[in-house]
Amino acid sequence: MTQKELLYVEDAIGHEQSIISILDETANNLEDEDLASFISKQITKHDNIRERLMNLLEEKSNE
Repeated sequence: MTQKELLYVEDAIGHEQSIISILDETANNLEDEDLASFISKQITKHDNIRERLMNLLEEKSNE
Protein backbone atom coordinates (compact mmCIF):
# COMPACT_ATOMS: atom_id res chain seq x y z
CA MET A 1 0.00 0.00 0.00
CA THR A 2 1.38 3.39 -0.96
CA GLN A 3 1.82 6.28 1.46
CA LYS A 4 -1.02 8.09 -0.28
CA GLU A 5 -3.33 5.11 0.24
CA LEU A 6 -2.33 4.88 3.91
CA LEU A 7 -3.17 8.56 4.36
CA TYR A 8 -6.53 7.96 2.69
CA VAL A 9 -7.31 5.13 5.14
CA GLU A 10 -6.29 7.31 8.10
CA ASP A 11 -8.53 10.09 6.77
CA ALA A 12 -11.43 7.66 6.35
CA ILE A 13 -10.99 6.51 9.97
CA GLY A 14 -11.22 10.13 11.09
CA HIS A 15 -14.37 10.66 9.03
CA GLU A 16 -16.00 7.58 10.52
CA GLN A 17 -15.14 8.77 14.03
CA SER A 18 -16.70 12.16 13.25
CA ILE A 19 -19.86 10.49 11.96
CA ILE A 20 -20.05 8.31 15.08
CA SER A 21 -19.68 11.36 17.34
CA ILE A 22 -22.42 13.25 15.50
CA LEU A 23 -24.74 10.24 15.59
CA ASP A 24 -24.04 9.67 19.28
CA GLU A 25 -24.86 13.27 20.13
CA THR A 26 -28.01 13.05 18.02
CA ALA A 27 -29.11 9.84 19.74
CA ASN A 28 -28.71 11.47 23.15
CA ASN A 29 -31.07 14.27 22.13
CA LEU A 30 -33.85 12.20 20.56
CA GLU A 31 -37.12 11.45 22.27
CA ASP A 32 -38.59 9.34 19.46
CA GLU A 33 -37.67 5.71 20.19
CA ASP A 34 -37.88 4.66 16.54
CA LEU A 35 -35.44 7.35 15.50
CA ALA A 36 -33.16 6.56 18.44
CA SER A 37 -33.17 2.89 17.40
CA PHE A 38 -32.33 3.82 13.81
CA ILE A 39 -29.48 6.08 14.94
CA SER A 40 -28.18 3.34 17.22
CA LYS A 41 -28.03 0.95 14.25
CA GLN A 42 -26.17 3.58 12.24
CA ILE A 43 -23.65 4.02 15.06
CA THR A 44 -23.02 0.27 15.04
CA LYS A 45 -22.67 0.26 11.26
CA HIS A 46 -20.14 3.11 11.24
CA ASP A 47 -18.26 1.68 14.20
CA ASN A 48 -17.86 -1.58 12.26
CA ILE A 49 -16.56 0.32 9.23
CA ARG A 50 -14.09 2.22 11.45
CA GLU A 51 -12.90 -1.03 13.01
CA ARG A 52 -12.37 -2.65 9.60
CA LEU A 53 -10.37 0.36 8.45
CA MET A 54 -8.27 0.29 11.62
CA ASN A 55 -7.63 -3.44 11.15
CA LEU A 56 -6.52 -2.78 7.57
CA LEU A 57 -4.17 -0.06 8.75
CA GLU A 58 -2.77 -2.34 11.46
CA GLU A 59 -2.25 -5.20 9.00
CA LYS A 60 -0.35 -2.92 6.65
CA SER A 61 1.81 -1.51 9.44
CA ASN A 62 2.81 -5.04 10.46
CA GLU A 63 4.06 -5.94 6.99
